[in-house]
Amino acid sequence: MVVRIADPGDPRIADYRNVPDPQLLRRRGLFVAENRLVVRTLLASGRFRTRSVLLTDAAYEALRGQLGGVDEALPVFVCAKAMMEAISGYNIHRGCLALGERPANLTVTALLAETPGARRLVALEAVGNADNVGAVFRNARAFGADGVIAGPACCDPLYRKAIRVSIGASLVVPYATSEDGWRSDLLALKAAGFTLVALTPAPDARGFDEFLAGGTPRKIVLLVGHEGDGLSPLAQGLADARVRIAMAPGVDSLNVATATGIALHRIYR
Repeated sequence: MVVRIADPGDPRIADYRNVPDPQLLRRRGLFVAENRLVVRTLLASGRFRTRSVLLTDAAYEALRGQLGGVDEALPVFVCAKAMMEAISGYNIHRGCLALGERPANLTVTALLAETPGARRLVALEAVGNADNVGAVFRNARAFGADGVIAGPACCDPLYRKAIRVSIGASLVVPYATSEDGWRSDLLALKAAGFTLVALTPAPDARGFDEFLAGGTPRKIVLLVGHEGDGLSPLAQGLADARVRIAMAPGVDSLNVATATGIALHRIYR
């Protein structure tokens, strides 16, 4: 269903107006994927339904082969580059946008049921920066994590910048959200046999080498906290172990996504 758009006011592309506004998209039950790589990931995803695609002529030619294998009823809107920027309200999409339909939030219990063989999970607490959340998902996919849990005050994994930074990983790695029941969800993970490992730069935490000396736990959740304050006393109190990553003297801490990547790599090995 390739449709040429000649008027930025065309009602058929109304959902693409003001896509930088995350709350507006969320109220519509949608999220946006931007750039060719991420849109390809969305089109190939079995987890999300693509509502429609908006492309410049160049992007359409680049994606034409893959679009042919998608539902033939999928609307594919094609327009000039200048018109696309006028429609969307911004210009960093590289001529390629797609709207996905936002599913109902997955609970931690549902995530465990959906991934019965899960052994490696990442749980984020108050990680509010979209770049960090996206990078955590990218690391999670690279190092074999079975899922991510977005705890209280976390950035939406389906926010467009988080998706872009993740290189589409947040459309591939299963994730759950936990807002009001954070304590009960952490306890549920422990009850399911997971070892909760709190990442912290605190000097009294165990070093990673020491922690892994007895072998990697069969099922593990990496708890990662706020970019400035770290993990809450609640999360650290429920953790089975508090673990730090060795750093050069005088260095206060690592970026949260970097620390998560290093920890996942150690466990992955």
